[in-house]
Amino acid sequence: MTVDLTALRRNFERIAALANPASVAAVVKADAYGLGAIQVAGSLLDAGCRHFFVAQAEEAIALRPHLPNDAQLFVLNGLLPGAEPACASAHIIPVINSLCQLQRWRARARVEGRRLPAVLQFDTGMSRLGFAPAERAVVRMEIAQSPELEILYVMSHLASADEPTKGQNAAQLAEMQMVTKEFAPVPFCFANSAGLLMGKDYHGALVRPGIALYGGAPQACVANPMEPVVSLSIAVAQTRTVPCGTLVGYSGTHVTTGSTRFATLCAGYADGLPRSLSGRGAVYYRGQRLPILGRVSMDSMTVDISGLPDDAPGLGSLVEVIGPHQTIEALAADAGTIAYEILTGLGCRFRREYR
Repeated sequence: MTVDLTALRRNFERIAALANPASVAAVVKADAYGLGAIQVAGSLLDAGCRHFFVAQAEEAIALRPHLPNDAQLFVLNGLLPGAEPACASAHIIPVINSLCQLQRWRARARVEGRRLPAVLQFDTGMSRLGFAPAERAVVRMEIAQSPELEILYVMSHLASADEPTKGQNAAQLAEMQMVTKEFAPVPFCFANSAGLLMGKDYHGALVRPGIALYGGAPQACVANPMEPVVSLSIAVAQTRTVPCGTLVGYSGTHVTTGSTRFATLCAGYADGLPRSLSGRGAVYYRGQRLPILGRVSMDSMTVDISGLPDDAPGLGSLVEVIGPHQTIEALAADAGTIAYEILTGLGCRFRREYR
């Protein structure tokens, strides 16, 4: 698995130009979508990034020592009870999603004897995380009585930005504008990767791209403006030729219709290559598509190499899973899923090479 850090930085710079004058925060949750949070954050620091989002407090605690003091690190899911002391000590900023989280963080500030920063998240129509619309008046009252807290942003999350014509986007924007007015002059943070492409109204003071940084397409309906960052190749463990009528893989779901030459590859669903690729997906060798035959196993899969020369590929040869001939989105489409799931699921057995 190769991670092109130069392409990553260029994607950050492209996003920064689109978002200007808003600042850009990098979403590095789930180990930077499986690419390595420490390496990714280090590269983005060199590009000028000073805001980072993770999902869990544990991720933030692990990453914090690798960031400079002037870098802000936010926890999207807020803080579960008991995480407040460690996060306050490490200068980690929670995204507050409920009144009890707000009250516990305020209590921690009193113990610390100093103001603690926070972000307030509001549910504007996704029904996932954040204060409900009916709670906003109470939140304003709580904040007015909480000089111990420094509220950096109000924020929300777009549910349908990858479908820019969907009416939910405009409805969420209208609700976010109401939140911003009610909590003025606190700036807002709203746009994810797809929201970034929907115009300045969605940007606020801080945008927070994730998949776009890593080369994924922010919106399915438009050409991907991002540069590929990830490539993935897996090795050939064995090749053989079998006669017509041979059963291939678990349950014999594929039966050869003629003499077939196939290769068994050294990766499977334990490595994040979904079982749903069985009989549907493919890999590439020297630009030629090699269909997957039968079921993807835990540690291996079988592909048809009948169209290749007899001496290729050899034992240990690498075939392309993600690269110039197959995007993350194309692989995900064959698996019946999305690029996010493919990236974040790539297993720890792949050797990662940073360029």
